Amino acid sequence: MHDDSLLTIGAFAARARLSPKALRLYDRLGLLAPAHVDPATGYRWYRTEQVDRARLVVLLRQIEMPLARIADVLELPGWQAAEALTAYWAEVEDRRAVQGAVVAYLRDRLTGRTQTMKYEIRTVDVAEQVVLTERRGLTAAELPRWIPASLGRLEQAAEGCGGIAGPPYVVYHSEVTADDDGPVEACLPVNDARAAQLWLERQRTGAALRVEPAGRLAYTRITKAQVTHPLIESAFDAVERWTAEEGLTITGPCREVYFADWDASSATDEVCDVAFPVG
Repeated sequence: MHDDSLLTIGAFAARARLSPKALRLYDRLGLLAPAHVDPATGYRWYRTEQVDRARLVVLLRQIEMPLARIADVLELPGWQAAEALTAYWAEVEDRRAVQGAVVAYLRDRLTGRTQTMKYEIRTVDVAEQVVLTERRGLTAAELPRWIPASLGRLEQAAEGCGGIAGPPYVVYHSEVTADDDGPVEACLPVNDARAAQLWLERQRTGAALRVEPAGRLAYTRITKAQVTHPLIESAFDAVERWTAEEGLTITGPCREVYFADWDASSATDEVCDVAFPVG
């Protein structure tokens, strides 16, 4: 085959600053298909105008964008691709903020230094609430996926239960670690107990209905970065210490109350109250 507009895989790799091995990988993933493949030898040929696409892949890999996500970005028009890149980088910065907070926590713990984080502890009186709930045994690794999914299901259910009456929260009835699996209970206050009961009878889902009694919570407010396990443990510890120092008694399991839009919040935005019922 002779076509002056085509480049051999070696020549194209040199122009694109990629190895032939990487080009073969990108071809398999649909990121950068050759313009022509010799049916007899399997040899790959590329067009000069594909160099820009190849260099874009290289640049996106330099910021550690996953290959599957690069494939999506490359199929978008320019302005949409730029928006997708912005969204990806915001996720990276949030992840790094979370990781940095965890590293600081672990550094203090490993060196035996006094925990440097300061928490302001407050109390609040909470009225009796009717709540829709889902309960599951989960390890720490399973929580980040289950919590938003469960609360999302409960929010949909609340439409048939008179609407949402308060912020969602998650109750930890037992230890949740890499090895211990709770159980954990996702809760959403609703306005109409009767409508909620009828909805449950019709739907026959895994949700349940119960009454959360009135009481007092001791809590501290934390950022999205601080929600990460094991960093969040220091917030729970701070509330427990404060409760003991104030001569109060913990009367129920600990919980996380989510009062902000998680997806719209940055790593430094306050999103959650870490709380214990006290008396």
